[in-house]
Amino acid sequence: MLGGIFPTIGAGAHAAGPAVILAYVLSGLVSLCVALCYAEFASMVPVAGSAYTYAYATLGELVAWVIGWDLILEYGLSLAPTASSLSDYFQHMLANVGIEFPAWAQTANIHGIHPQIDLFACLVTLGIALLVASGIRESTGVNGALVLVQIASMLVFIAVVAHAIHPSNLRPFAPMGYHGVIASTALVFFAYIGFDTVTVASEEAKRPERNVPIGIILALALGGILYVALTLCTVGVLRFDRLSDGAAMLDALGSVSKSHTLYWIVAIGGLAGNATVMLTSLLGQVRIFYVMARDRMLPPGVARIHRVFRTPARMTVITGAIVAVFAAVLPLTDLLTLVNIGTLAAFAIVCAGVLVLRIVNPTAPRPFRAPLLPLFSVAGGAACLYLVSGLQVATWIRYGIWFAVGILVYALYGFRNSRLRLELIEP
Repeated sequence: MLGGIFPTIGAGAHAAGPAVILAYVLSGLVSLCVALCYAEFASMVPVAGSAYTYAYATLGELVAWVIGWDLILEYGLSLAPTASSLSDYFQHMLANVGIEFPAWAQTANIHGIHPQIDLFACLVTLGIALLVASGIRESTGVNGALVLVQIASMLVFIAVVAHAIHPSNLRPFAPMGYHGVIASTALVFFAYIGFDTVTVASEEAKRPERNVPIGIILALALGGILYVALTLCTVGVLRFDRLSDGAAMLDALGSVSKSHTLYWIVAIGGLAGNATVMLTSLLGQVRIFYVMARDRMLPPGVARIHRVFRTPARMTVITGAIVAVFAAVLPLTDLLTLVNIGTLAAFAIVCAGVLVLRIVNPTAPRPFRAPLLPLFSVAGGAACLYLVSGLQVATWIRYGIWFAVGILVYALYGFRNSRLRLELIEP
């Protein structure tokens, strides 16, 4: 989850100014409501998996398809904004030693007078796809090391720049007003994607009714505190309008210290943090494809295992290639909103689904019961929908196209071939 901070500070600050700090708090509260509902789903279904798995087992095929299709958007496309941020960090590092990419290869802007693409974002996305395709052991080993690096760099950043925070950089606190804060909240929600990792262990917890909510609250609280501290240090030492979208922390550090060593420590942490999100997102995408193909909602070839690598290598590489195109041509903010609209839509369904199940099947075993229902369920679902409603028309159009394609795929293949339907018609 923590790596999501790197691509969101600058983009969130450009939407809300210093009030991006408040945006992280609001996103964390929404995530808490969703996570508690998510945990109840996870405890009801005796298999590890995503919201798709829980919905398929409890709410039925159509709802599961909608969530699964949204999760493909979440997990698969999550590679793109982090690749964009990783590219920004890498180019900042090169600029620090006097090296620059050609103008046409620096950033994604195909609609300008001189069209540009983010070449490095494209290449690193393909590289991550090849790594994941090569084997899960290799991927998780690299990921574990990267997590340690990013946390160390975050702590170094806070220690170095905290003394340079100036109140004048935080005034006016919300120059774009209420709507700017809401738009920023919808953007930085990306930073919290990944909290569901805690919930998938509900069945293995010794006391899920106690330990799952503790794990969720601690994960979100610690992550939220770290996010607020990093954001306060960033916008507090350098005015928000001078921050870049993808490497805001490096901009802030550069205004405080000229130490090349410190610069490279934080820069490498940014590379590591973005890389961890890319790795885990693509691993999650592979799992979504696998379970949907297992349920015959997608063709079996989607989950076909490579004989040598023992992974669904073909679809992993295909997914990486498609996302690499998005990373090359779409700006960071557009990528964040496109990921978040699918995620927020799926989370809203999860919140509503928990409440529906409490009504239609109140006696079902629930090792963990979300507290204060329907409060958390209604608040989480309504907040997700409200954040989605504030996204730009262009984002809605892109999501509408994605949703229409999903319904078409379901009508032509999933509806006719799903495992659930075949079991019902077989004698």
